[in-house]
Amino acid sequence: MAIKAKLTTFDTTMIVVSLVIGIGIFRTPAIVAKATHKPVLFFAAWSLGGLISLLGALTFAEIGSRFPRPGSFYKVVAESYGSLPAFMLNWTSVLIVNGAGAAAVAIIGAEYLNPIILPQRLQSQLAVQLSAAGLMLILLVINYLGIKTGAWAQNILTLIKIGMIALLVFAAFRHHGFPAAASLPAAGESSNPWWLALAIGLISVFYTYGGYQCTINFGADVQKAQRNMPRAILIGVLIIIACYLSINFAYFKVLGVQGIAEAKLVAAEVARVCFGSFGYLFVSLAIFLSATGFLNVTLMQIPRAYYAMAEDRTLPQVFKKVNPRTQTQEFALLFFGAIILLSISLLSTFENIVNYVMFLDSMNIAVVASTIFVLRRKAKLSGQPYSGARAPLYPVLPAFFVLFLMGISVNVLLTQTKQALMGAVFLVTGLPVFFLMRWINKSPRPAAPQPPAQA
Repeated sequence: MAIKAKLTTFDTTMIVVSLVIGIGIFRTPAIVAKATHKPVLFFAAWSLGGLISLLGALTFAEIGSRFPRPGSFYKVVAESYGSLPAFMLNWTSVLIVNGAGAAAVAIIGAEYLNPIILPQRLQSQLAVQLSAAGLMLILLVINYLGIKTGAWAQNILTLIKIGMIALLVFAAFRHHGFPAAASLPAAGESSNPWWLALAIGLISVFYTYGGYQCTINFGADVQKAQRNMPRAILIGVLIIIACYLSINFAYFKVLGVQGIAEAKLVAAEVARVCFGSFGYLFVSLAIFLSATGFLNVTLMQIPRAYYAMAEDRTLPQVFKKVNPRTQTQEFALLFFGAIILLSISLLSTFENIVNYVMFLDSMNIAVVASTIFVLRRKAKLSGQPYSGARAPLYPVLPAFFVLFLMGISVNVLLTQTKQALMGAVFLVTGLPVFFLMRWINKSPRPAAPQPPAQA
């Protein structure tokens, strides 16, 4: 059953925003501040990350326009470079890490929700896990009802999330007085040269900006995708850049760079200064809603990746089945939900896996982004007219974006060598899994011609 387009440009834009703005922006500024130390480097990291994300948005806008297929993040690599590299780059993230990552986000959301809804005597690690599992079950039901139902929930959650960020920024800019960290002892200078400090800070910044690339997985779901997919990606990324730069200016105005570096949860510290005792409640709700939005959009897009892999015979064909009325891949959704629920109960086992494969993320995105050159070449050879989005300054802009991503991978290799090498091990283990899946999903032999019926 083919997937029918049901998502509007607005739906897709909200998907872009929630794929990126999760819980990271409430936490990673502290990591960036510790790496950069100086305001100029701190803001340079966030500004450069926004610029690179915009270049990436322009590149992926063209890929999404030229290749509007279900699970395009996988499928475009498979058709450009072959199924084996596509599978090896994606199998751990699609089959393991996204489930473990979603479980981790669900638990973080539950950790902030439980103190609000449960009395002190009922708060425990088991209660957190049960709340996380309950949240996932509710979201599974919503998405089981249909892709459009999931999109409606996503729109509401994303608008509330943007509104809460705007409220925190407004309160911070109305705050008067010196930064809260002004009375603390002066922080020591970084032992790294400025360019290395900036490069280290960019690792966290780039991951915080990441996620919009997966929007192309909805290529078959977006109405008039050749026109609307690029619009949604560009508008969504511009909203994200505006949110990130404004909230970091708000953090800086209230805390200063040193205060940001010292804060365990920078958003909570800013809210405490601006809202007083109400601050903790505000940030707890903001983080819970951000976590919920991220989980919902993950449930929406990962089954589409399964669809592409099943279509490519690297997953069983049952993953490709679509309910014609709801447009839900019911088996794929329940399978992914089961991985998340299992991961919630075994999270300590999965956390290291998530850390080890982060090395592959930027490499994978670089490979997908590079398919723009293959798509353009194929279009030129075919001679078919094309009226969709085009990345400006081609080939310089997408080439710079790809080289930057590869530079991030090298940076991770040099600064987090153990995790990067373990990520490489996960990459190699995809080889036997690929051949196993192809053996299981052998192409059926054509039926022998039947003799004509006798009169």
